[in-house]
Amino acid sequence: MSSTNNSLAIQRIVKLLDENSFMEIGSLVTARSTDFNLSGTDTPSDGVIIGHGLIDGNLVFIYSQDASVLNGTIGEMHAKKVASVYDMAMKMGAPVIGFLDCAGIRLQESVDALNGLGQIYAKQAEASGVIPQICAVFGTCGGGLSTVCAMCDFNFIETKKGRMFVNSPNAIPGNRTEKCDTAAAEYQSKETGCVDAVGTEDEILESIRNLVCILPDNSGMGGLTEECADDLNRACENLGAMKGDPRYVLGEIADDHIFLETKKDYAKDMVTGFIRLNGTTVGAVANCTEAYDEEGKKTEEFANVLSARGCGKAADFITFCDAFDIPVLSLVNVKGYKASLCSENNLAKSMARLTYAFSSADVPKVSLITGEAYGSAYVSMNSKSIGADLVYAWPDAKIGMMDAELAVKIMYPDAGAETLGQKAEEYGKLQSSVLSAAKRGYVDLMIEPETTRKYLVAAFEMLYTKSDAASCKKHGTK
Repeated sequence: MSSTNNSLAIQRIVKLLDENSFMEIGSLVTARSTDFNLSGTDTPSDGVIIGHGLIDGNLVFIYSQDASVLNGTIGEMHAKKVASVYDMAMKMGAPVIGFLDCAGIRLQESVDALNGLGQIYAKQAEASGVIPQICAVFGTCGGGLSTVCAMCDFNFIETKKGRMFVNSPNAIPGNRTEKCDTAAAEYQSKETGCVDAVGTEDEILESIRNLVCILPDNSGMGGLTEECADDLNRACENLGAMKGDPRYVLGEIADDHIFLETKKDYAKDMVTGFIRLNGTTVGAVANCTEAYDEEGKKTEEFANVLSARGCGKAADFITFCDAFDIPVLSLVNVKGYKASLCSENNLAKSMARLTYAFSSADVPKVSLITGEAYGSAYVSMNSKSIGADLVYAWPDAKIGMMDAELAVKIMYPDAGAETLGQKAEEYGKLQSSVLSAAKRGYVDLMIEPETTRKYLVAAFEMLYTKSDAASCKKHGTK
């Protein structure tokens, strides 16, 4: 064990891993540079502790920056140790977990430190889509180190001491920390799309343990399936009444009612996360119109439209699931696009990313229409036309080009109220009903909300051996 065995860096590792499972590597490494004031400075482990251990019996590799050694700054040997963790993790096919608490690049080592940071970036790029990458910010994470967080698949930040930024708040023209603390955990969680959750140190460590246990160790595992003790035919009450909050729906249909949400505070009109169905890990993407607290009180409302941020959030999540052979479930309740200047600037590109992600993913894909499904927004949300393997719908769902009343007003601009009412009813039956879509093959089955769990379990079980023949195309451009 290194001489930093009483530091916060090692304490965090011990709290995360199974008891007595951590094995440190490279404890005798120190800074190689002696320039400026480093010659007489003790640098145990060069400010980062690395090694491997177990989480609920699952092998993981880990590095934890030690702010008590040169403020945790990244130097040449520090970076080499982090890079070596990635090398070992990729050889063993195990996740990498990083604990970040760093004052930045070590000035005394200059270009050697910069080169080391570049080596970390390169290892992260090499590992992307091969092994899960998870990081947690417990202290300062600024400048180029924020790229390390952004390149990870999942990122957590401690509520009070965690600070993540590219430019410090006071370096942004027209801003001051007291005006808008862009480095604060709350801001990063809501605005950047890089943070999955904020919390105390213990809450973050528990979240990481849960995440590791529900994810496959690597992309070669073919997903993750464990034994299920929950009733596969369990009825799920009140789903129809709670369709606005997909967190509730997903929690009800999941094995043991467990739903692990990702990017909780970002783009709340789109919910993403993981559940298990009959022991199989499934990624869920859902439109959200309502949010409730633990006491069942409504806290927020959203329009059932696609936003630029929501599309990007969903696209990133689907891409991760596809890379690790995790099946995807979509809960659809959408009627159009968010109409705002900010969203309009990015919406087309984000819509393209979402559509491409669903269309190109070759994992099992099931879509459940819980509410409205109108227009091209519905098409992009894992419709039959872009590759959904199975599409289910609740009986009161509405599927079509647009709302019937709006459609007939466009088709019959000079008609009176009575005629418009008759035509809207006719249009609804012929063009916007579940039955109409099912007759055309766009919906495979209408199911009652309380039977949702058993049908989805059966769907993914049938699709378990799905295999799509690879095309000769090298890659797309989105």
